[in-house]
Amino acid sequence: MAAKKAMNLVFAGVGGQGILLASDILCDVALREGYDTKKSEVHGMAQRGGSVVSQVRFAEKVYSPLIPLGTADAIVAFEKLEALRYLDYLKPGGLVILNDHKIVPQTVQMGIAEYPKDVLSLCSGRAGLVISEKLTDLAVRLGNIRVLNIITLGVLSHFLPFSESSWLEAIRVRVPPKYVDLNLGAFEEGRKIGARYTAQFQDLVTAENE
Repeated sequence: MAAKKAMNLVFAGVGGQGILLASDILCDVALREGYDTKKSEVHGMAQRGGSVVSQVRFAEKVYSPLIPLGTADAIVAFEKLEALRYLDYLKPGGLVILNDHKIVPQTVQMGIAEYPKDVLSLCSGRAGLVISEKLTDLAVRLGNIRVLNIITLGVLSHFLPFSESSWLEAIRVRVPPKYVDLNLGAFEEGRKIGARYTAQFQDLVTAENE
């Protein structure tokens, strides 16, 4: 039997975007698929709209929840600036899933700092593939901005070695019953987006293995 592939992922965003639930669901999926899984998170300012980050590692055996700089297989960013904040964790040629959405931090509002204008190009300079989509807008069209995290997981699901059924079951368990159908629909919309990038991702994997 082949060893289970080790993977490191960083979820980054701001308080209220559902980052911690998203990482919890991913951990649930990995455990269902027989992987050892560990997670760490920092969310001290979450209730104030501050930066939130969660690191998820899964493999046949994981000894530490912390991802060293330059070793993350993917950065999943729920807000553009947060992608840059944690970009140093991404391995060269890794994957970035970027929600094309701007939330202006307090330092920018106060004139202490400027919001970067070249987020996409900066991410592209390090990543092998950047998937940049207006996922917040899609969540709004679906009727509830809070499904942003589930849409994002739908995109991500195409690039991880897990069955769709494990994702669906984890969502059913983690989401309140009255919101299950909404979230399953949101996941499917994310899957549709991710499907558009699978050929590019396969080219990236092939190049990495050569």
